[in-house]
Amino acid sequence: MAAVQERPGASGLRVCIIGAGCSGFTTAKRLKDAGIDYDCFEMSDGVGGNWYFKNPNGLSACYESLHIDTSKWRLAFEDYPVPADWPDFPHHRQLLQYFNAYVDHFGLRGTITFNTRVEAAQRDGAGLWRVTLSTGEARIYDILVVANGHHWDARIPEYPGRFDGPAFHAHAYCDPFDPVDMRGKAVVVVGMGNSAMDIASELAQRPIAKTLWVAARRGVWVLPKYMNGKPADKSAMPTWMPRKLGQALARKAIKKALGNMEDYGLPKPDHEPLEAHPSVSGEFLTRAGCGDIRFKPNVRALEGRKVRFEDGSVEEVDVIVYATGYRISFPFFDDPAIQPDAENRFPLYKRMMTPAAPNLFFMGLAQPLPTLVNFAEQQSKLLAAYLTGAYRPPEPAEMRKITAADEAFHLGGYYNAARHTIQVDFGHYVADLDKEIARGARRARAAGGAPPFPPKAASISSMAVAAE
Repeated sequence: MAAVQERPGASGLRVCIIGAGCSGFTTAKRLKDAGIDYDCFEMSDGVGGNWYFKNPNGLSACYESLHIDTSKWRLAFEDYPVPADWPDFPHHRQLLQYFNAYVDHFGLRGTITFNTRVEAAQRDGAGLWRVTLSTGEARIYDILVVANGHHWDARIPEYPGRFDGPAFHAHAYCDPFDPVDMRGKAVVVVGMGNSAMDIASELAQRPIAKTLWVAARRGVWVLPKYMNGKPADKSAMPTWMPRKLGQALARKAIKKALGNMEDYGLPKPDHEPLEAHPSVSGEFLTRAGCGDIRFKPNVRALEGRKVRFEDGSVEEVDVIVYATGYRISFPFFDDPAIQPDAENRFPLYKRMMTPAAPNLFFMGLAQPLPTLVNFAEQQSKLLAAYLTGAYRPPEPAEMRKITAADEAFHLGGYYNAARHTIQVDFGHYVADLDKEIARGARRARAAGGAPPFPPKAASISSMAVAAE
């Protein structure tokens, strides 16, 4: 039998937060402010998650030249402004410095357990969470908060045949010399998302790659970082404007500013601007227009050191970089009811909750426009209200009905693809979240302020189970 040890807690509830990236530590800050006890486990030796370059946990997708595509005006936390002397689009090292400063300013570092991975999280017979750590210890929690990110489990397409040269996912890319020296090489970058465009633009600069092709299933609209001399994301349409009208006006402005993609040498998109997650680059169109980047349709087959494309053309290739996105993964779960499907479909109530587990919350599990950095900061308002009894969700049937309507609203304008299953518009989402918190407050008052998680939780949640 495992020994049971007392763990004192001031609030009577115990919360486990998985991950100390920007979603995890901003959630921790909100819970600390609300006087809620929590443990936050981070498998790395520091905070920052995806924005920690060469993170020793091996899960960061940062590359040396990476600058965030969101302007500093839109990514700042509500109660901790970005440095005034920052450029409009900061480098990843600046963003990590900002994260560390935030964590230290609010006294969060001492509440995070570093170098500790959550190996398993399972609900017990009482509905509580048994969390097993890489140390071998197991603990019991009332609430589980998942903030493990969704840009680490690389998706690599399978093609007929075999490629005999170096081939790797963009997740492994650090610079033109790491993990492979690509100077003077013929390189194919597969994909036309943001990472693909950054990497292709960098490799296409002379005298790095000898030849640079970008291969993709479809053309895309490449949006600029600036419009009318200002960061483009400062021009977001107000949330009171009907969404279709706002999108129509934005599309008209984009087409007027950019013209046709095929005029730059790109394949013609099969959709309108904003019908796909935006591919943003300040350099890609120039590299394409200069002929430094060439284009191919999708890969059909791999033939040793040659690549055959869908148009029947064949090229001698030295290196393939797959910038083909990520799977949404929770390796610590074994319950299929709380896992996405193979196409990343994972409907959640307000992108946070599932009726399958009322004491489980997902933070930052969205692809919000314009930014993910401060998205969980907004979500944490609902979580804190829930844990203090000031918010109550609707009944499961109503949650499912509302979730379906929300998905139709946020995803309805995008073409069907795994990359679009968790899209949300930041402004509309936050406006709706504020209304939902108010609705949940009325439901909580009607229920007498009792939190809707297992009634036995408070009596046993202050226990830790030490593995034998």
